[in-house]
Amino acid sequence: MHLSATGLMQLLQKNVVELRFRRRHPKHGFKDLRRMLCTNDSTLLNSPAGKHIFHYEPPTHSRKYNPLAKNLVMTFDVFMQQYRMVNVQSCDIIAVISTDPPDKWWEYFNKRVLSMSAGQKLIFMNN
Repeated sequence: MHLSATGLMQLLQKNVVELRFRRRHPKHGFKDLRRMLCTNDSTLLNSPAGKHIFHYEPPTHSRKYNPLAKNLVMTFDVFMQQYRMVNVQSCDIIAVISTDPPDKWWEYFNKRVLSMSAGQKLIFMNN
């Protein structure tokens, strides 16, 4: 499924989204496509579990440019535990996990993500 930048931003507000997108800057030794689990759900990220497990800290400064003008969406990458820019033009939505109620997300996280090794996370991100 493909959405506009505004549509993707709205989806990220109350969900964790699995995305596949083309890297804006190719990395030697890595595939052109990247996959991520990401969210902009401030309730989830600012929760005690979100701060502890994701090491989440709210941004402290504003961007020096308007990402929407470049068809980019800023989102928090669950594996990398930092904000990343996603090019909406080359972005496909693979799965959507609701964060309302939060228990649904944490159940998914505990079953599928928590037990992943660093190598398994790299395989996930590069497929």
